[in-house]
Amino acid sequence: MNLSHVDIVFQVIVFLFAISVHESAHAWTAWRLGDPTARMLGRVTLNPLKHIDPVGTVVLPLLALIYQFPVIGWAKPVPVDPRNFRNEMRDDILTSVAGPASNFLIATGAVLSLAAIAFLSPNLGRAVVQNLAAGYATRTDSLVMPLALLLYQGMLVNVLLGVFNLIPVPPLDGSHVLRHLLSESARQIYDNVGMIGLVVLFLFGGRFLGALITPMVGFFNSLLLRL
Repeated sequence: MNLSHVDIVFQVIVFLFAISVHESAHAWTAWRLGDPTARMLGRVTLNPLKHIDPVGTVVLPLLALIYQFPVIGWAKPVPVDPRNFRNEMRDDILTSVAGPASNFLIATGAVLSLAAIAFLSPNLGRAVVQNLAAGYATRTDSLVMPLALLLYQGMLVNVLLGVFNLIPVPPLDGSHVLRHLLSESARQIYDNVGMIGLVVLFLFGGRFLGALITPMVGFFNSLLLRL
């Protein structure tokens, strides 16, 4: 198994972990805000089997790997009953943004862990981390490379998922913020055309998504290059 194969395996591992944390964050936040529905269904868990969606968790990531695109997709949506919330609009928004927020926290933690590797191993570790941030990786028999590669993929995949889910296209998390600003009639139209917008986003939104992701990834890379 060469480094490219290891990279693919790491992307899959990171993706499954990221969506599990993402959905657990939705479920836990909803529970804390008054809606126990998802918790009663066992969705406050890091077990990926509880969150797998056949299309979003299996088919789409597999296609992305085959065509050498970044791994992207979604998990089975967490069931939420807004009627249980103490403040329906506020709590629905908080529950929705909890998922992307958890991904950004993981990405930040991965970058901090990479910085720790560079600090603890100022020669090999720093070189490996900076090479990854610069866009290339050199093979090494040291354990530093696979560990750093796993963490770096953790940053990339979680940034991608966090940003992607904040796009205000139903049923993505960002739509739960925008829909509360619409009238009832406009909200119904917005919800009904959501899947069409999602398909259009996947087919033609590559550059748009890249433009959203690049600034945050570039920021993290710039921090790593300064170590």
